[in-house]
Amino acid sequence: MKKTLAWAVTLVTAATCALGTALPAAAADDVTASAATASSGSPLDTSKLSPEAKALVDQVLADLPADWQERRDAAAAKYGIHDTQWAGLLNSAIKPGDHQCQTTEFRDYSKSLLAGVDDPDLLDWLYVFSAFDLPTYDALLFGSESKSNTFGVNGEYTNELTSEGKDLKRFWDIQSDDIQLVPMHGRDLFSSPERVARVYKVLFGIKSDAVALRLAKDVIELVNYFPSLKGGDNPIFTFNAFAFSEEGNPHPLGISDRIVVGDGILEAMKAIGLGGTAPRAIVAHEFGHHVQYEDNLFANTTLTGPEATRRTELMADAFGTYFLTHSRGEALNTKRVLDSAKSFYQVGDCYFDSPGHHGTPNQRLASSAWGASVANDAANQGHILPSLKLDELFEAKLPDIVKPDATN
Repeated sequence: MKKTLAWAVTLVTAATCALGTALPAAAADDVTASAATASSGSPLDTSKLSPEAKALVDQVLADLPADWQERRDAAAAKYGIHDTQWAGLLNSAIKPGDHQCQTTEFRDYSKSLLAGVDDPDLLDWLYVFSAFDLPTYDALLFGSESKSNTFGVNGEYTNELTSEGKDLKRFWDIQSDDIQLVPMHGRDLFSSPERVARVYKVLFGIKSDAVALRLAKDVIELVNYFPSLKGGDNPIFTFNAFAFSEEGNPHPLGISDRIVVGDGILEAMKAIGLGGTAPRAIVAHEFGHHVQYEDNLFANTTLTGPEATRRTELMADAFGTYFLTHSRGEALNTKRVLDSAKSFYQVGDCYFDSPGHHGTPNQRLASSAWGASVANDAANQGHILPSLKLDELFEAKLPDIVKPDATN
């Protein structure tokens, strides 16, 4: 699979920090763009497309500003859109060394999402036009918590996750009234040219409503060109869940604190047999990031680079499982706690040199198991540890969690 496509598939769970990167100065809306370039550096050529697809792509290019690629990249940096948990999941080689790093059912499932796509050149164009990012931008910029929200393709997780969001706010000792739980749906977005248009206006700085709407309709038609993309219902479009906060941001963007949960990530967990518990584990993990935001735990470390990211992710696994296990949290039974730990195991990675390294499968399982043990072994089962105390215990345990575990 091409690297460009692999990157598109990796839009998944993360704690996303907004960075104050300014968008380029406004450019004319109706300027033909230069040829796009894939992330591998190879230029993309519309001449390889069918006449119908070529006409659509050429129209999109005609409607984009001349500096559209710079604007796209600046927006991704500004909103942290690619600071996701499994960047490089599909095509990065497993680095040999001191740690075991097994393949998982989750990884195998993710590789199947684009199976059967018979026009990779057109799929590349969808990628460079940020089509796979549109639901994430829509949920981040325009989503909000509402009683009418549903979670899951068929709304099957709505009651469970809505209730858990309330329980998490009661459980943790942080200011959390302003944290919104927001769903991300694919087909809903791609069935609304107006919603796609408003995202493109932000993404590319397009001023004309008419141009943005025409652009949106053309991209939606390109998505519908592939039956396997299911009009946006393919999990690839919403294969993501993340926490977002502007806590400590010197250049706030005016976006409320939120946890976004995509249908795709829920579908993935259901596909590998963890649909009963994993949705709760995902939300509990992301709420753990909000605990970190409020307690300033991201900055409270001497670690840097991949090790710093791994620390915060493993901590969120531990915090999430502590809540799920605790008698005043979700009070899950032993089997369901084990399933939640398996959820974290499934999404471990081995990209040790990547800033997005979140811990190996074994490390994530160990961190989750430790969080459960803190709750289960407490002398006073009704007492909830202050979050800073739980962090203190975690920091002491972390070296043990990440110690080499390979057998030679």
